[in-house]
Amino acid sequence: MRNEYAQQHKLPGSPIEHTILNEFINRNYAYDEFGRYYFQNGPQRVFISLDATPWIARLIPFGDTLTIQTQCQSTIEPQSALSDESGNIYITGLLSVATHDAKQIAHLTNHAHIVVALLHDHDLDLFANLAQVHEDACSYKGSWQWNQQTLPIDPIHSHELETRFRFTKDPQEL
Repeated sequence: MRNEYAQQHKLPGSPIEHTILNEFINRNYAYDEFGRYYFQNGPQRVFISLDATPWIARLIPFGDTLTIQTQCQSTIEPQSALSDESGNIYITGLLSVATHDAKQIAHLTNHAHIVVALLHDHDLDLFANLAQVHEDACSYKGSWQWNQQTLPIDPIHSHELETRFRFTKDPQEL
């Protein structure tokens, strides 16, 4: 969360550690027709500046298998992974996402949507155990095993993510 001073000086801000506030934000996290992510706070929207992607993915043990969950505890059904020039891994897949209904100001609708989520750096070693990769230009290419499926890992340049997955990193620029 960034106060006015942090916003004006482009400072990173502070992590939100209040459990109830985090739960509120997670329940009301959505995006509009411009790909701007926000959380609905009554009649007003609090737009979110993104460092990388709208979602952060974690590999979560579930019995004898793993699931992929976002920072909002929603489950992603993975379709592929991407690797950028800095070695970041992004998971792409289906996620039930809340979107704004332009006809009804306060109405959010959930639907399955292809999303991209930055894999949390704490899970990179676990992901590496699932993957077979080789260098490809400035990144990595290969495949990874997920629930008895072989899914691709393709290279991407980080600046391509915003356009390819139709989200706005800095809603203040619109």
